Amino acid sequence: MKYKCVIIDDEKLARELLEAYVEQLPNFEIVAVCESAIKAIEVLNENEVDLLFLDIEMPVLKGTDFFKNLHHKPAVIFTTAYRDYAIEGFELNAIDYLLKPIVFERFFKAVQKFVETQKIIPSTLPRTKEVVTNDFIFISKGKKQIKILFSEVLYIESLKDYIRIHLSNESHTIKHRISVFENSLDSRFIRTHRSYIVNTQKITAYTKHDVEINKIEVPIGGNYRTQVLAHFNA
Repeated sequence: MKYKCVIIDDEKLARELLEAYVEQLPNFEIVAVCESAIKAIEVLNENEVDLLFLDIEMPVLKGTDFFKNLHHKPAVIFTTAYRDYAIEGFELNAIDYLLKPIVFERFFKAVQKFVETQKIIPSTLPRTKEVVTNDFIFISKGKKQIKILFSEVLYIESLKDYIRIHLSNESHTIKHRISVFENSLDSRFIRTHRSYIVNTQKITAYTKHDVEINKIEVPIGGNYRTQVLAHFNA
């Protein structure tokens, strides 16, 4: 599994150092390197990101203020030259807080903390009363546990911190991250976009830009196009 991360820092040397550190980690992919929080907004709107390396003291918009106002918050490791921000960083549930100048050993320790939190995610499914098998899943909706057959799912849509599971005659909306829910699905499902997963057995037509399911057009994102088209040409 590749973890997608974004580096945000107004200092060029700090960005280059973090970029060099991340490039040494085989399971991490840099989606973007941004010199300001403002420029990072567009990146986060267009990509699903697992981890931010976020500088706190930046012009125009502080890293902590930027993070507070994100609707969908990736995991975050704050970086700063000032110790005074440590408490504020941890109040935002940061994975860690790195004090500049950052040495690789300390950076690696912070990254390992993040990886450990990701290992916990699958075990949270039973606590939310979702039971995964090869053919179906139970989802929690109110006081009920509703059985969803994979064979009846058309596609799954991300709505920030929620997902909507579209079936032939109905849909169900539950609080869940699409990237986590994706791990519950079998090989008939494919991610076509940061906000969409489709059941390939339900696809009736496709182009380079979308797939069609029951006359509904589901977009193919640029980051997923090669994978989706390869599936049809296999």
